[in-house]
Amino acid sequence: MGGRACVVTGRSTDRAMSLLEQLHAHGVDTITFAVAGEPTTSLAIEGVRLARGERCDVVIGIGGGSVLDTGKAIAALLTNSGDLTDYLEVVGKGTRLGTDSAPFIAIPTTAGTGAEATSNAVLCSPEHRVKVSMRHPLMLPKVALVDPLLTHSMPPALTASTGLDALTQLVEPFVSPYATPLTDAVCRKGMRRAARSLKRACENGADATAREEMALASLFGGLALSNARLGAVHGFAGPIGGMVPAPHGALCARLLAPVMEANIRALRSRAPHSPALARYDEAAQILTGDPDARADDGVAWAREIVAILRIPSLSSLGVREAQIAGIPATARASSSMKGNPIELTDAELESILRNAF
Repeated sequence: MGGRACVVTGRSTDRAMSLLEQLHAHGVDTITFAVAGEPTTSLAIEGVRLARGERCDVVIGIGGGSVLDTGKAIAALLTNSGDLTDYLEVVGKGTRLGTDSAPFIAIPTTAGTGAEATSNAVLCSPEHRVKVSMRHPLMLPKVALVDPLLTHSMPPALTASTGLDALTQLVEPFVSPYATPLTDAVCRKGMRRAARSLKRACENGADATAREEMALASLFGGLALSNARLGAVHGFAGPIGGMVPAPHGALCARLLAPVMEANIRALRSRAPHSPALARYDEAAQILTGDPDARADDGVAWAREIVAILRIPSLSSLGVREAQIAGIPATARASSSMKGNPIELTDAELESILRNAF
């Protein structure tokens, strides 16, 4: 543990007061840095300047995925020279870190992104109107403190969107060509927990069992995506998130069923012997609880849960009709798209967007 900590929080520092008091009681000086919304490149740079100026030697993030991703970026840049753009994928040079990040401790207060178990930071580049990653194994948090009690105060809408993000981050690695026995195990356990507990957590935020299950599903999703990659849902969510100020979880939630449907149709048409089809069948059985369910039943389940939890359409989230045609080309450049079980055509990608619109 360092002697001076940069504590990255959400809009308010209220949730971090107990943590700050404990750090002070153990002789650790602190400064705080607030992340009010989706993390941006300029915000990360501002945080690094503050942490360097205050001579911080450890970074602690307590909050949702935006807070944790910002904290990871700050910790990495504290110990590595050069500009942030040197390390960004897609819009930057994608340079690898040369030095270990400053110690970073992740304390999630939402159940969705799994950022406490990932080695990248997703940042919005307003200049390029896209979300991109700074990625390196040295960015993995040194410690992750996952306490479901910290998620009990999440309102229903946030519980729903982050929970469906967690579910997406279990489904996509499960059907990815990079899946392994390790990721299969956490995906199966995570999908089962999310399927039986997400609606309960939304209906009753004080349901301790449901909150614990969703915290585990989120953690498992982070472990899975770090080792087996994601797919077209997140391939779309990055570019769209850079275009409109919509919550990442809501975008993923709205895109999940249309992407599943398009992938299944494309696999049946062009790769009927792909193991991903059997994976979609198994995912459907886990999600529905029906041992006889097939892939299409999983799509129907995903579409129904999105409707029950009142996830807004892409148009309600700010996407405009005129933007749809240009999104597929940008999505193709996303690193997440590489984990999709089949390469989708531009027409298929555009159809997904229209089905989510």
